Amino acid sequence: MVTCRDTALVRRLSGYASAVEIGVGRRAEVVASLADAGVAVTATDVVAADEVEVPATVSFVRDDVVAASERDHPGATYEAALLYGLNLPPELHRPARDVADAVDADFLFTTLGGDPPAVPATPTALPEGGTLYVARGDDR
Repeated sequence: MVTCRDTALVRRLSGYASAVEIGVGRRAEVVASLADAGVAVTATDVVAADEVEVPATVSFVRDDVVAASERDHPGATYEAALLYGLNLPPELHRPARDVADAVDADFLFTTLGGDPPAVPATPTALPEGGTLYVARGDDR
């Protein structure tokens, strides 16, 4: 089910030519909508492909962003204009930002409930409610 927040996120993120969602899990509405909008999008998660729900229009790569942040180069999976995470837990903020730094990508994310960002980030209110944090880039 696509929510008003999802629609606002898609509107905000669809200006990118390519994107990677970190930790997609079982909530693929945004990544699917971005693919439908013409964004070349990849979803990642630490679990196997049969444990996530991504449509055929979305590439899926099983990977751990923490491990990626510790490699000399995070890998081709992360070579995109945007890295983003939805409901990203605080322990993944820094590794995701470090991967974005390594590939020179923008990094935007939302947090779990009342968790504050664990990296310096500028909060941006979404028109339909919620906060999108800009940790790296995004001059939009």
